[in-house]
Amino acid sequence: MIKSIGVFDSGVGGLTVVKELIRQLPGEDIIYFGDTARVPYGTKSKETVIRFSIENILFLLKQEVKLICVACNTVSSVALPVIKQYFKVPIVGVITPGVREAVYATKNKRIGVIGTSSTVKSRTYENEIKQLDHKVSVMAKACPLFVPFVEEGWFSGKVVAQVAKTYLKPLRDAGVDTVILGCTHYPLLKAVIKEALGKDVILIDSAQQVAIEVKEILSAEGLLSKARRGRHRFYVSDNPEGFSALAKRFLGHDAREVSKVNNV
Repeated sequence: MIKSIGVFDSGVGGLTVVKELIRQLPGEDIIYFGDTARVPYGTKSKETVIRFSIENILFLLKQEVKLICVACNTVSSVALPVIKQYFKVPIVGVITPGVREAVYATKNKRIGVIGTSSTVKSRTYENEIKQLDHKVSVMAKACPLFVPFVEEGWFSGKVVAQVAKTYLKPLRDAGVDTVILGCTHYPLLKAVIKEALGKDVILIDSAQQVAIEVKEILSAEGLLSKARRGRHRFYVSDNPEGFSALAKRFLGHDAREVSKVNNV
């Protein structure tokens, strides 16, 4: 039986990870679950996020997945160490791969992190960066309007550019040379973020790094698919029509197989 890569997120943002997986591993079957009935996770307690995450993983395991990507910064920062204890299947979060690449990329040891308020407050990025290199200076900035911009399809324009400039000014003033996009929505705003920070600043897209790590794990385990083209299936806990409309913005094409799951 051909097993799939499982991916889950609280909503649609994790589709940036799916897009990278499709690009780097075109032969792999992918099953995505978006917990759209309970989004956002960032406002929930740690205990609730852990419970939701375990339920999501159990759903994916029923679909016979060989590896699970946690394509959610909140889950990766709050719940990942706990949920890894419960499952034997390889589980990859979005934080560690991006942190490793940022520490490798920085020349002046000044790294910026942008994300949602909950991700920034957790200080998980800062702690992981410090573990790898305690000499690195980290500046984190919450950019709460970036997610609604993306979901409205606002990827450019004067309003978006001005908000980005305002949010990112402290990072630019601090002289960071590397910035981690600490939210799966943010890669869709790369151009406007780059413009606000300056062309010499390196942007670390965690989705790209996650896909690289997944490929390395599957290769090491001898689990890479030899198929020429994989099948991609999408499940949501609410509003499949709304998900389908947003999915096209994230994937660049339609999400053809979208199903609603009544009980995760």
